[in-house]
Amino acid sequence: EGSSRRRSLGLVVTAGVGGILVALYAVVTPFVTPALRKVCLPFVPATSSQIQNVLKMLENRGGSLVDIGSGDGRIVIAAAKRGFKAVGYELNPWLVWYSRYRAWRDGVHQNTKFYISDLWKVSFSHYTNVVVFGVPQMMPQLEKKLEEELDCNARIIACRFPFPRWVPDHTVGEGIDTVWAYDLKHARLFETKSLETAPETES
Repeated sequence: EGSSRRRSLGLVVTAGVGGILVALYAVVTPFVTPALRKVCLPFVPATSSQIQNVLKMLENRGGSLVDIGSGDGRIVIAAAKRGFKAVGYELNPWLVWYSRYRAWRDGVHQNTKFYISDLWKVSFSHYTNVVVFGVPQMMPQLEKKLEEELDCNARIIACRFPFPRWVPDHTVGEGIDTVWAYDLKHARLFETKSLETAPETES
């Protein structure tokens, strides 16, 4: 009888430990997976200074807004409180669910949407304001993607790292809180002038 009880207890303990490990795997995997991608885009929460700097770049702006790599949704929610119809794209499902909860808690859920999606598989053509928390490895490719998809009246706001070719129209903040704003019509004009003034190569 004692042996039977020990076996039963062992099965219960084994099942409990297995359940905990499965739960931990389900929670941790979405945070670890980005590090295994070709371009690592880890979750680093925006600071309050970064949020305020982004909002400064959105002053006197209208239209829709998208946050690429929206994390826990704080930029999207802050923009929605300023009257924007704001959307966030994020790969981590836990962060997306948490963002939806925060938007509901703050009373802006009707002006916000959050999607679990890979940024490279989404077209941003219908957004007039784009916020990006990127890493240096992804910025050249993202710069090209946005230039091809966005309307000339779009404004792109980069946090932490600037785009490699574009010249910012506005810059605010210092260190990790630095934010760069690019008006696409100026970026395209600058690129056109650069091509026109580039020296011709002999054939």
